[in-house]
Amino acid sequence: MGELEIRPAIAADLSAIVGMLADDPLGAARESPDDLTPYVTAFERLTDDPNQHLVVAEREGRVVGTLQLTIIPGLSRKGATRSVIEGVRVHADERGSGLGTRFIEWAVEESRRQNCQLVQLTSDATRVDAHRFYERLGFSASHVGFKMQL
Repeated sequence: MGELEIRPAIAADLSAIVGMLADDPLGAARESPDDLTPYVTAFERLTDDPNQHLVVAEREGRVVGTLQLTIIPGLSRKGATRSVIEGVRVHADERGSGLGTRFIEWAVEESRRQNCQLVQLTSDATRVDAHRFYERLGFSASHVGFKMQL
């Protein structure tokens, strides 16, 4: 396998990113790779916000992974800054290659660089394999998450 580069996403990456978001049972029901219009608008909002870091993993000129890292200043925990890892996807061809581990390690290191005191993420309750993966990397299932569809 060629060398892997983790870099900020650019607009030209959107089709590959959305394709990966849609390439699983949960994403297939909520993503629409045929119409990138809403994703272009969201991408512009992300790039305008310095606390948002949408990155891709690229190997041999091909986008093979993506994740979003959000930096959140706060008052709790004595004014701690935290980060949230969101939208982690690895292309089907790359699963099992160690890319997911490299991605999470990158996100944790970037969180440290951004002076975060806590890194958090959520994972759908049905993604049992992902839960084992995150626990292996040092995350603990310490909270119960709630969502409300608007």
